[in-house]
Amino acid sequence: MLDLISLIVKGGVVMIPLLLCSVISLAVTIERILFWRRIRSKEPIEQMLQSVEQEKINEAVSRGQESSLPTARVLAAGLAHRNPSFSKAMEVAAQAEVPILKRRLGILDTIITLAPLLGLLGTITGMISSFGIMSEAGLGQPHAVTGGVAEALIATATGLLIAILTLIPYNYFSSRAEKEMEDMEYFASRLELLLLSQQEAK
Repeated sequence: MLDLISLIVKGGVVMIPLLLCSVISLAVTIERILFWRRIRSKEPIEQMLQSVEQEKINEAVSRGQESSLPTARVLAAGLAHRNPSFSKAMEVAAQAEVPILKRRLGILDTIITLAPLLGLLGTITGMISSFGIMSEAGLGQPHAVTGGVAEALIATATGLLIAILTLIPYNYFSSRAEKEMEDMEYFASRLELLLLSQQEAK
């Protein structure tokens, strides 16, 4: 623990915003993991389709409106407004759900870009410090010079590490959002076909 604190101190002032970036990245990642765990089950959607198949439309609508699943809410919006415009209602509801699926991904994207730049800033300040010592004391104090170089390398490595570790969950959550939108289209198509078959049967 003391070695870690010593390393952070050696990294210079730039380590403070880098540590802040790492904390924010971790917090957003945990929040998104919990969000996707909460909506991973598709069973409520299948139950909605079963209710529609049994012509229990009101039951299906109430199931969807009470659900925490974005896809279920989209289907419920379509069923609730099926007479004026079934497809349009689902399209509007889906557009409202997309920001929820992609919530806070912009924060991770910013950290991926910002952390290496902060590390580069640490590199520059460390090198400036090294050259300042060299200009004052010459090459007679190699330890003082290498201390500035070490500061530069620590900040750079930290910035790159934070960016790399943030990139992995960012790509994962982005792909999950895309998959969820594909699921919306899939279940919406199934619901539309089900309603059409019921209308034809009548």
